[in-house]
Amino acid sequence: MQELGFFAILFSAVFTNNILLTNYLGMCSFLGCSREIKTALGLGSAVIFVTAATSVLNWLVYAFILVPLDLVYLRFIVFIVVIAAFVQLVEMIIERVSEPLYNALGIFLPLITVNCAILGVSLFMVIREYTFTQAAGYGLGSGAGWALAIVAMAGIRQRLAQRSRIPRGLEGPGIALIIAGTMALAFMGFNGMINLN
Repeated sequence: MQELGFFAILFSAVFTNNILLTNYLGMCSFLGCSREIKTALGLGSAVIFVTAATSVLNWLVYAFILVPLDLVYLRFIVFIVVIAAFVQLVEMIIERVSEPLYNALGIFLPLITVNCAILGVSLFMVIREYTFTQAAGYGLGSGAGWALAIVAMAGIRQRLAQRSRIPRGLEGPGIALIIAGTMALAFMGFNGMINLN
């Protein structure tokens, strides 16, 4: 694999290989929490924090515990445990710092634990054999890309709700999926700039 630096991988994870818009991971909370920009910003920030932290921790656990002890087959379980612990931490912090945001996120905050985008980041970094710095860049970039996508979606949905009339059959999930597909097409314009595969 070509030796890519921290910033190249970070840029690529945000734009050219966006975890949400090119791999379609993390769609349930993306569609469920993208009605208001404030909620999307809060969830996006939480995803950035959890993804960046767990990708680094999972890399360390994988490289220094699972591989030396020949326990690589346990990586799914170990990665999920690390992710669950961090989500609990984020949930406690958000509840203490901003109760309105905590209430607005509702069930979707605990669902970060099972957000396949976060687990996907850890698995992709192992499959692609990233170094520590590359894993850190990929984790931060993937979280930022996911947050960028949900905030953009929330802005579009909020504007549509205020200023336009959507046909009755497309209200709700219908228009959300159309917007997500259009955003995915827009992000495809970045393809070929940097390839992580």
